[in-house]
Order: sequence, then structure tokens, then C-alpha cells
Amino acid sequence: MLKQNIKIEEKVIFDEPMKNHTSFKIGGPADFFIKVQTIEELKTAIKYGKEKSLPITIIGNGSNLLVLDKGIRGLVIKINIEEIEIQGFKDYIQVTVGSGYKIMPLAIKLMNQEISGFEELAGIPGTIGGAIYMNAGAYGKEIKDIVISTKCMDLDGNIFELSNKEQEFSYRSSIFNKKSYIILETTLKLEYGKKQEIQEKMNEYLASRKEKQPLEYPSAGSSFKRQEGIITAKLIDECELKGYQIGGARISEKHAGFIVNYKNATAKDVLNLIKYVKDKVYEKFGIKIEEEIKIIGEE
Repeated sequence: MLKQNIKIEEKVIFDEPMKNHTSFKIGGPADFFIKVQTIEELKTAIKYGKEKSLPITIIGNGSNLLVLDKGIRGLVIKINIEEIEIQGFKDYIQVTVGSGYKIMPLAIKLMNQEISGFEELAGIPGTIGGAIYMNAGAYGKEIKDIVISTKCMDLDGNIFELSNKEQEFSYRSSIFNKKSYIILETTLKLEYGKKQEIQEKMNEYLASRKEKQPLEYPSAGSSFKRQEGIITAKLIDECELKGYQIGGARISEKHAGFIVNYKNATAKDVLNLIKYVKDKVYEKFGIKIEEEIKIIGEE
């Protein structure tokens, strides 16, 4: 065990800028930072954090994350578990994939193996773990529609499995928003398909995403949640806020639902812009909108 602790300590980085680990390219330093690639490494990293009495923060690819300007106190563990197992059955295909596996490479791998049912999700930034955490979705499909079960771990190192129902999926939310469970791997139920048809669908969705979303700037994806019967981006657009900027943070001119890091934005710029947008939408329509971005760290 001593050997393992030495190994973990060698992997720990001090004062690591979190802007290097978020798609927003924003964020102050983590006091302690470590990437883990196996469940055993994860257990050892948690033990290391507990021995030093450090608060522990778990992240994936950081694609829906705004880290505040003073950074994160304690230990940040980035999950890079990327194992994959594919099993074919008579009527369906079961894919068990590590939570650190990135969505786009997974989509390409499935396409090459003629496995269908994942095409709509292909362009979502981030990892499978992040997609499960927030029940990510696109083009009428959510991750919950294809999940069989998810293997998790609590901060005491206990490993257990949750069924689809037990994960309490709802719009951009799941049980993982409420409990300190670490997502290790997920099992998906997919279908047999034809590579050409899968590729055509994926290309169509990716082209639509490129046309409608500001992929040319760093962002955390869609910044505000939709509400039932309300397209939030439309409300923001009708407040004539496209292109509105505070500091280096700007409302995208291409899609009003996105805040982009236009020019070296700070987290404070983004927070101020979120507040400004919320106030303007409420002032004009009497509707309270919520951000979809997860905000962590110290201001």
C-alpha cells in the first residue's frame, strides 16, 4: 500500500489551473489535482485526500463546468476511466463503457462497428460520465433512453450498481446531482445498424450543430435550461441580448442560449452576464430562467 501511496503522490499536481481542464477555458487553480485511469487509482486518490483531510471534488471532461476565479480548495480528481466492452445479443447490443470515455470517439467507434442508437448524441462535448450526470440530450434523444445501468462508487470506496430507474433521470439532471456518487461505468442498450446509414445520420446532426452553435469559441455548452413550453434562447434573443458582452464573456450572436469566452473571460464576467440575462428576461417576460452550467470553486 505504501508503494501505491508513493505512486499517487508522484501523480499529484499542485496549484493546477482549472482553465486547462474545462471547455470554457476559465478557472483558478486546484490546490491538489490528479488524473485517475482505473478504479484502483481512484480509490487510492480518495484515500490520499482523506488522509490529508482535503475536500474532494470529482470532475470529468469539464465541458459543463464553470470554475470560479479563486479555484478549488482541496483535491480535484479527474476521471479518465476509458475501458469498453461490447457484447452482441440476438436483438440488441450491450456496450459497457468507462465514465471517462469521450462521447465523440465513442460515437465513431460504435459507427465503425455498425452499432446504432448513439448518433444523436455524437456531437455532445464531454464524457459518458458527464452525460449520465446531467442526462445529456440532443435531437430528441437523452442518454437515459439507452442506459441499462451504471456502476458507481461512494466516497467510502463502496461499489454498487444503479438501474436506469434508480438513477432518477429528469431534464438535465439525475441522482448524481443530489448524491456524492462517483460514476465509474455505464451499460448502454444499442442496436445493430449499417455503417453508411449511421455515418449519414451523424454527419447530419454534426452539421446542424456546427451551423447553429458557436463551436468556434470556448463555452460550457448551452448556458440556460429550457423550461416546459418555453425556448429560453428565444426569450434571450427577444431581449436583444445577442452579442451583449461583459468583460470577455459574450452572448453568442449565433445562438442566444450560449455564453462564450470571447476574449480571456473571467468566471466573474460569466457570473455577471448570467445575472444580467436573468434580470432582463424576468423584467421583460416575468419568467425566471436558470443556468444549466454547473458552478464550482471560490469567487
